[in-house]
Amino acid sequence: MTISNEIDVATQAQSHAQQETMQRIMNRALRMIWVTFQKEGIHKYPAAAEDPNLADVSFLANEHRHIFHFRVWIDVFHNDRDIEFIQFKRWLEGLYNNSLLVLDYKSCEMIADDLYKHIAGRYPDRTVIIEVSEDGENGCSITYNTTLPSMSTKI
Repeated sequence: MTISNEIDVATQAQSHAQQETMQRIMNRALRMIWVTFQKEGIHKYPAAAEDPNLADVSFLANEHRHIFHFRVWIDVFHNDRDIEFIQFKRWLEGLYNNSLLVLDYKSCEMIADDLYKHIAGRYPDRTVIIEVSEDGENGCSITYNTTLPSMSTKI
């Protein structure tokens, strides 16, 4: 075997190994979809009126309006519309339109937790990430992870 043939064999073996690794990574990939929607809401932060550490934002104790922006990610288990985007978005919006969920006087984090309970009830055992912001400016991101990071697998 010539040096050129040995290089070709080694390159093919490396290419095959890389393809196998790539396929293993694809097979174990975390697949998620996400949707966005908005909801008008009124809330307040009653503690802002009394806590001296919040004196500079005491106005938050009064009712005030926001457009709450939502971005919700959820695990999907295959690439062919395991959860269809539009249906998922409409269902989430309906939770607020049907008064199953209310924004009330809750923080963004509280709103995310309330929403997660409904998602987990309908789609159990899926990692979910929820972002909630006030007017698209300030907000939270909470990851409801079904797998502890220490349990992840190196490929």
